[in-house]
Amino acid sequence: MIAGRARARYKPKQQSPNNHRPRMSQTKPTVQRPLSPHLGIYRMQINMVMSIVHRITGAALYFGTILLAAWLISAAMSADAFAVVNGILGHPLGMLVLFGYTWALIHHMFGGIRHLIWDTGRALDKTSADALGWLSIIGSIGLTAILWFFGLAMRGGL
Repeated sequence: MIAGRARARYKPKQQSPNNHRPRMSQTKPTVQRPLSPHLGIYRMQINMVMSIVHRITGAALYFGTILLAAWLISAAMSADAFAVVNGILGHPLGMLVLFGYTWALIHHMFGGIRHLIWDTGRALDKTSADALGWLSIIGSIGLTAILWFFGLAMRGGL
């Protein structure tokens, strides 16, 4: 009943041949508007770099975690399987990948801590945000180097 009354009140406007409006696909732009700004316009800032690197390290952690899982699975399978995977990861190229994985993990963690600080409403001004970005980079490189130094020293690799 209500729908019938609403339908009775609605009367679409009739288009007369003199009052013909072009379809959307036939319209011509009257004003040339600029395109959306691109990265080429902006000067690279530390927060931009940190955002990009945070996403890249997040993706890299997926692949590094597969290596970690393969190492753990090989340890559970047999001593021979563990020796093969350990040999691959102990090769200089494997150790370089593990070093990168360690840095990505620590850098991603520092990025998360930085965002946690921002979520509390602190360090949102430009100077503090830039300082947190640089602290995240320097801290992740430093902590990775310290971890690898002690790890290799304990293993007898130094």
